[in-house]
Formats: sequence, C-alpha cells, structure tokens
Amino acid sequence: MPDSLTTRESTTTSVVLLATTPAGRLSCPDGTLLDRITGQLATLPVSEIQVVTPGGGLGADLRGVAKIARISTGAVAVLPADLVAHTEALALLLEHPAHATGALVSQDATAGPMRPPVHVQGGRIVAAGSSFHIVPEANATFRGVLQVGESHLGTLADIAEELAELADTGKLGPVTAVEAVDLLLVGLVRSGVPVRAALIGPLHADRVTGQHAADTAVAALADVDEARVRLDTSVKQDDGFFATYAVSTWSRYLIKPAAKLKLTPNAVTGISVALALLAAMWFSAGTQGGRLLGALLFYLSFVLDCLDGQLARYTRTFSPLGAWADGMADRFKEYAVYVGLAFGSTDPGIWHLAVAATILQAVRHGIDFSYGGARADAARAGAGWGKPARSLLESADARRATGVLGLAQRLGRRAAGHWLKKMIVLPIGERTALIAVTAAFWNARVTFLSLLCWGGVAALYQLAGRMMRSAR
Repeated sequence: MPDSLTTRESTTTSVVLLATTPAGRLSCPDGTLLDRITGQLATLPVSEIQVVTPGGGLGADLRGVAKIARISTGAVAVLPADLVAHTEALALLLEHPAHATGALVSQDATAGPMRPPVHVQGGRIVAAGSSFHIVPEANATFRGVLQVGESHLGTLADIAEELAELADTGKLGPVTAVEAVDLLLVGLVRSGVPVRAALIGPLHADRVTGQHAADTAVAALADVDEARVRLDTSVKQDDGFFATYAVSTWSRYLIKPAAKLKLTPNAVTGISVALALLAAMWFSAGTQGGRLLGALLFYLSFVLDCLDGQLARYTRTFSPLGAWADGMADRFKEYAVYVGLAFGSTDPGIWHLAVAATILQAVRHGIDFSYGGARADAARAGAGWGKPARSLLESADARRATGVLGLAQRLGRRAAGHWLKKMIVLPIGERTALIAVTAAFWNARVTFLSLLCWGGVAALYQLAGRMMRSAR
C-alpha cells in the first residue's frame, strides 16, 4: 500500500516508488537501493514521494497506482525501487518543465527481463513490450522510469485497473510484480497516449535483481561524467542536416558561457531576431557586398536560434511563452529577410515571387501543425482515426507500416535515407542555408525560385505523408 514519504508544495510532479520486489532492499553505499533512489528523488523537483510496498501481488500494486493517479492533481512518475540510475537520467524526465508523458529509454536495443523492448519513432514510443507483449523491430529498451502528464492520469488509472484484472485472471501469462511499470507503459502506448522517448545516451539506468548486479551497476555510475552528458544532451539529437553539421558542431561551446552570463533563452531569441533584421537591412541594399554580409548575419541569426533551444535544455528553463516566441520569431525573421531581398532587387517581378514564397511557406506550416493538432485532438476525444487503441490481450503489436509508408520508414533507418528524409522537407536549417548561399552568390530571383521549387516538393511530400498516415 502507498505510504507518503516527502511532500513539497512548489512543484507539480509526484512520484510513485514501487518497492514491491526484494531487490529494493539490496545494500549499497547509501544504505539500500530504496534509500539511494529516495535520496536522489529528494534532490529533484518532485512534490511528493509515495512508496508502494508489497501487498497482494501485481494486481494490488497496479490498483494502488490507479488510486494514486485518480487523486493526483499534477504529473505522476512511476518507477521501481530496484533501479540504479544517474540522477541526471532521472532529471531528463522529472526536471523537464513540461511535465508531459514520457519514459526513460536507452538506444541499446539489447532487451532482457529487466529492460523490455520498445520501438521509438519520431521521438515517441510507438510500441512497448513486456514478457507477454512482443515488439516487432524493437530499436531501444525501456529503463524503468515512466512519467504521466496530468491530462493522461485518467487513462493511466483506467489502464492500471484493466491490467490488474488481466493479471489476476492470468490472461497476461506469468507476469509478476517486477513488470508493473513495464505493463503500464505498454498500456499507455497501446491506448494511443503520446509517450515521449527521453533518451539517456551514455547515462546508466538499470534495474537489478541481485547483490552482485547491484554492486556492478553502482560502480558503473562513476564511469560517466554527468556534467558533460548534460551539456551534450542539450544539443538536439534529431535535428536537420545543416543544423547538425554546420551549427551544433560549434554552438555547443556557447552554451556554458551563455549560462554563466545568465542569458535566458528568450533573450537569445531576441538577439537572433535583431541579427535577422540587420540581415534584411543589408539584403535591401541590393549590392553584392550587402548580400554577402546579409547572408552571414542570417546564418549567425540561425546559430542563435539553435542556441536558445540548447540553452533551454541545458538550464531546463522551458516555458510556453518561450516556445511560442521561438516559433513566431522563426517566421518573422524569415519573412523579414524575404522583404529585404525584394527591396534590394531591381527585378520587376520580384515581389510576386516573394509573395508566392511567403504563401507557400505559410501553407506548409499549416499542413504540418494542423495535422499534428488534429491527431492530438482526435486521440483525446477517442476518435478512431486519431490513433486507434490496441488490445492489451494481443501479444504481438501488429501496428506496422506497409506499402510506400513502410518503405519510407525502413529507408529512414539507413544513414543516407535518414538525412534524405530530413532534408527533403526543407526544414528551417536547410532554408537558412538555401537563402544565404543563393543570395550571397547569385541574386534574390534565384533565392525565391529555389525556395518555390524545393518548397513545392517539400509540400507535396508532407501532404502525401499525412494522407498515407491517416489512411492507416
């Protein structure tokens, strides 16, 4: 049954600590594994730690989680007491200001009894496994920490109760209390809840069953520099080709200086906008030198656009205002540069091209964001086309893409195919490079024609992809 250990009023995430297996009582330098992880959680922004002790098996444990989920008023994290992890790994979920639904995942796809397989796609877990549930084409493993956002707590409670009933009646095979959190992840994924995959990178998060395994896991923690990993993970891992190789390779060295100067991500966004406006002014001069300087300033503006996100991830100072301002700033900067290029050109038809490029970009953003919003709304409302739920009684997860969509997903697993898929949609990094290079070495007409040609292909690709996904 749950026992409250610690309460803080200033945060919105509470923790359910499953001390339902004997491994939680294994010894370590901090006392027991339960003592160790409780101490780690006390250093993180959690409002309450509730320990679930053995009380009737897996079914009872899951009903305890359901009871807590129904009365909680903020995000709830569920994790086992037999977990040996870096504090920084726990912080990837518990310190994230969004308090959204997510799970700790390792890209080491070697599955085992204490590290069930998952399939990660687009930063989300799209299939999760247990001893009963099979994951086709698993590409990662779940590492025991699950956080559920406030909007999904009702779903968590329903899933926990359903799983408890299935476990008590033996319909899930010989599952045990060890798999409680694994089964909850399976249930959330199969019910259509979007679960963010929080990748631990080189950090450790391992569940153990015996004293030797516990000693080995604790000793392995010292092999990793958590501060260095925090800096490395501040750089977006799944960014575009240009951002990855032409910006993030050196912008990472600006993160710590920016933090020491106490710059906020919003302040960096503001500086980025100022540089883009300067770029537009130089583009409007209409000279070769002006276009070269404008291209350089526009590139530096994009560097700062990447840096504001990296600084936000490093300092974990995300905010709805910051996310909105960053998105609006991207649009404003790009359109300001369009205006500058048009003003600096003597081509009589340049304004028609500038307006066409602006409209095309607006349409592309509409395709992208309206689709994502519609899918999210449909999932919340329970619409069948949003993301159909999959039965927990089905051992195999049959949701596998076929046809052209399946081919595209398989192509994306190869390095060349991955970058091709990234570049074809003309993301902001590639648009920045395209604008800067064509404006610096040619003229505004070439810039707008390039944007229209590549952007048109990108729009058709996006639209076709959305239609095929909707037809699944």
